[in-house]
Amino acid sequence: MTIHDPHRIAFASDNYAGVHQQILDGLAIANGGHVSAYGDDPYTAQLGAVIRDTFGEQAEIFPVFNGTGANVLALTASMPRWGAVVCSTHAHIHTDEGGAPERITGLKLYPVPTPDAKLTPDLVATEAWGFGFEHRAQPLVLSITQTTELGTVYSLDEIRALTRFAHDKGMTVHMDGARLWNAAASLGVTFREMTTDVGVDILSFGATKIGGMGAEAVVVLNPETAPGMLYLRKAIGQLGSKLRFVSQQYLTLLENDLGMSAARHANAMAAILRDTLEGAIVRGEAPELAFTQKTEANAVFATLPRPAIDRLRETFHFYDWDESINEVRWMTAFDTTEADVVRFAEAICAALTDAK
Repeated sequence: MTIHDPHRIAFASDNYAGVHQQILDGLAIANGGHVSAYGDDPYTAQLGAVIRDTFGEQAEIFPVFNGTGANVLALTASMPRWGAVVCSTHAHIHTDEGGAPERITGLKLYPVPTPDAKLTPDLVATEAWGFGFEHRAQPLVLSITQTTELGTVYSLDEIRALTRFAHDKGMTVHMDGARLWNAAASLGVTFREMTTDVGVDILSFGATKIGGMGAEAVVVLNPETAPGMLYLRKAIGQLGSKLRFVSQQYLTLLENDLGMSAARHANAMAAILRDTLEGAIVRGEAPELAFTQKTEANAVFATLPRPAIDRLRETFHFYDWDESINEVRWMTAFDTTEADVVRFAEAICAALTDAK
């Protein structure tokens, strides 16, 4: 029974997209017969081998239920009870997880303001202090997001500078990679080049936003970082019983470049949307439209008059980002088509014209 419009396309989030057909096919293959539960299955074993090939021989993956669970698990495993995490004020762990990292683990977040959601060593230094001072929660983890919550992308040199700074301070580096595929596609690099090779210690490795169905994981890149992962995953309720279905999704995405191909497509659709609208601005067809961030992956951030926003939302769903300045976020996904983008750009221009 279908109870939704299967032809509806939104620009609110890549989470709105369905499951990639090849992943559905892969799940059907994994569905036959009985296999052992809780990760003691051939798909999870195979995934472990593929992850070692992808991130390095030292890497170990721990599939979980969702992105919040991945972040909470990674951060909990990376520090003692008296630890704190330095992150951006835009970080998902700070703004969009209902306080889960702090509520579940008792850790402290030190959010640092940054206009583009990207941290630098100088910015991290504003909170990475007080080591050995008993009255201050110890800043023992640096968490960065790739791509960031504002759609920007850390370069390899930027990540390397952050990890060197953090490691010199005795800090562990966590990367929230909910959209890691889009970042790697944007930079044209491998996962290993963007994580292991530049000093990232532990990774939240997302697959849901690139076409998975509730597929998230933690990848331990530095074995000394998280010795208790095997036990903590169960203790915080993130060990799935039928884990073969999560593992099979990662295997499918990593096979034949499927995940990277999907990410490159999503990024390209955002670039087309940005280019189309920039052309409309030049031609005077998009009055009062302005962009607020670089479009480096699959997100476009812009401001436009509130009447135009309201008019546009009659047809397309998308999110307000900062209502105080009428900033919105438009996102593309693996299944967004160029025709969808053209239709959306035309609707934006029409809404702006009507709102004059």
